[in-house]
Amino acid sequence: MKTIILIATPLVFLAGAAFASSPNGVVARYNHGVRVITLDNGKSYTVPHHVALPPLQAGETVSIILNDEGDRVTAVLKSN
Repeated sequence: MKTIILIATPLVFLAGAAFASSPNGVVARYNHGVRVITLDNGKSYTVPHHVALPPLQAGETVSIILNDEGDRVTAVLKSN
């Protein structure tokens, strides 16, 4: 039983980190010129030029995927 708990404990922390690095929200504003997405919660994300972006409009739901450190956008996905 102790072995299962010891194995499962790190997985819980990793799962929490994965959720923390994938903010979801509704697009409040998108500035195409500087590639900044502002979500309805007020948080803004600058998308690097090498990251592909789907066409975005205010009111659409998106998932923003960040790197492991949580400081760079690696993907933007539209939700249906």
